Amino acid sequence: MRELAIGFAVLLLTSCRDEQAGPKKGPQAAQQAPQQGAPQGMPQAAPPPQAMQVLDAVPGELTFTSGGTWAEGSVKYLGAKVEPKSPKAGDVVHLSHYFTAVKPPPQGWAFFVHIVDGNSGQMLQNVDHEIQNGAAPLASWPVGKIIEDAQSFRMPSYPGPLQFLIGFWKGDQRLPIDQLPVQDGQQRMRGPTLESPQQALPEYRVPKAAKAPTIDGKLDDAAWKAAPAVQLNSSMDGSPANRKTTARVLYDDKFLYVAFDCDDPDVWGSLKNKDDAIYNEEAVEVFLDANGDGKTYNELQVSPHNVQFDAAFVARRSDLETAKKWESGMTTAVDVRGTLDDDQPDQGWSAEMKIPLANLMEVPPLPPKKGDVWRFNLYRLEHHVHREQIEGTSFSPLFVGDFHHLPRFGKLIFD
Repeated sequence: MRELAIGFAVLLLTSCRDEQAGPKKGPQAAQQAPQQGAPQGMPQAAPPPQAMQVLDAVPGELTFTSGGTWAEGSVKYLGAKVEPKSPKAGDVVHLSHYFTAVKPPPQGWAFFVHIVDGNSGQMLQNVDHEIQNGAAPLASWPVGKIIEDAQSFRMPSYPGPLQFLIGFWKGDQRLPIDQLPVQDGQQRMRGPTLESPQQALPEYRVPKAAKAPTIDGKLDDAAWKAAPAVQLNSSMDGSPANRKTTARVLYDDKFLYVAFDCDDPDVWGSLKNKDDAIYNEEAVEVFLDANGDGKTYNELQVSPHNVQFDAAFVARRSDLETAKKWESGMTTAVDVRGTLDDDQPDQGWSAEMKIPLANLMEVPPLPPKKGDVWRFNLYRLEHHVHREQIEGTSFSPLFVGDFHHLPRFGKLIFD
């Protein structure tokens, strides 16, 4: 049985960076070098190949059945067996896929396994490997016998369904699947789905401002005292951050006001023009899905140099150049406690954002009414250890390395 190390802290995909989640069509899916504390995210080395093991029948009852076929019925995926059937985070899971060759199988195709979010389809991890540690390549399968691919792994703490997608690849091609209902539209056969108890989404009850705060970046306006303070924690798992970030939110009939206060001994930034890629440096960010549909959303950022970035996405990570054409009309200000861009020690920086509600994507009827619920998240990108190590923090933990993970946006409840 092959042991897999499955975890999703493989890559911190901040803001508008390309997620690089493996080839879309050619599932050779290069195993990327782990980043951001991800040594547990990749398969462990397999032992040397042994003799191919074949079965006359599936041992016991399948917990997932398929019947889908590849290559005009040459190869059939019978299904899978998962033990335990309903694993909890931390449990050791034994997963076996079962196949049979109905006709002599095609030559030169390798096996792949992708794990995606079962709700959004977002790629979480590539666990490609050789069946039976290389002892059972597809071309060698005897007709009429059962081939088992057995794996074991520890169930990760992930707040959603984990969908296994499998198939065969060669070069930049995937072996065609004969039936549409059993695949995802990308020639990936649907396998079992595993779920752990979901972690509740955090809520922020945003008070209506009696008087709008002055946007000067200093956060000393009396209006902010009415707004609950929340601390941003690791976007990967909600653990405490290395650098403290406090955020507050207010609203009135026309605007949403957001304040960030960031501890930072080295405040810096090299980008100076609007819509520069400040998400590659230090920035604070607001993501807003006003109608909560999990599709259309806005991204608004500001850097220590008070450089703004704003974008409107019609779908998750839709075309960036198109998204950047949107103008939010927001007003921002920054106050730096120290000096920018030099080696002198700093204390931190704060930022204020005044966001026009009417300019947002798919905004519900305005002004917001008490009890209205939007979806949102707050983020900070901090570079430390000689400006090389990136720390991403958030209001709602994402459990994946992508700030655009909409299912984990928190709830913004208007009071």
